[in-house]
Amino acid sequence: MSFRKEKKFRLTNSELRFLKSKLIDKGMKILYPKRTINSCYFDTKNLKMFFDSEDGLLPRKKIRLRWYSDLSKVNKETKVSSIEGRFKISNQINISSISNLDKIKIFDRDYGNLYAKIIVKYCREYFIHKNLRITFDTNIEYFNLASSFKSKLLEKESVMEVKTPLLESDDHIDNIVNVQTSRFSKYCRGIMGFYY
Repeated sequence: MSFRKEKKFRLTNSELRFLKSKLIDKGMKILYPKRTINSCYFDTKNLKMFFDSEDGLLPRKKIRLRWYSDLSKVNKETKVSSIEGRFKISNQINISSISNLDKIKIFDRDYGNLYAKIIVKYCREYFIHKNLRITFDTNIEYFNLASSFKSKLLEKESVMEVKTPLLESDDHIDNIVNVQTSRFSKYCRGIMGFYY
């Protein structure tokens, strides 16, 4: 397990295009081809993980199933935020069909029984620049699995995320990016859009 630092930058689509172009001019390079990411987030019946995240409680978790174009390769990911930093635990599982995700239950020793709440789908581009791993997420869509009332929402904004080793200085990141950080949890934004 290796702790890492994550900084998120909430941007309009035009701000994201401008910033990406500026960083490419400064030498930012493509790390991987862009791809569509699908994540199915789980939570308790009373949304304990959502409220822990909104309240900034530590430690806390987010648990999701993530896949790309190939549903035969689904990873169960547990993202842990603790006083020491953030880390992710990932292991591959077998899912026969995306249509039965709402029937899957997961048990977590800290939160108990978890149920599929929403799917988040978006396009991600991967870059690297001066030891910073930078991703740009656009075309974010939320799909509600817990209710038929509002079944789909489109996100109006995009997000840039910078991931570094825990010991990387904030000054180094700020000198390269030079944009104010902001909180951007896709899971929480989806839940807020559907329920609040």
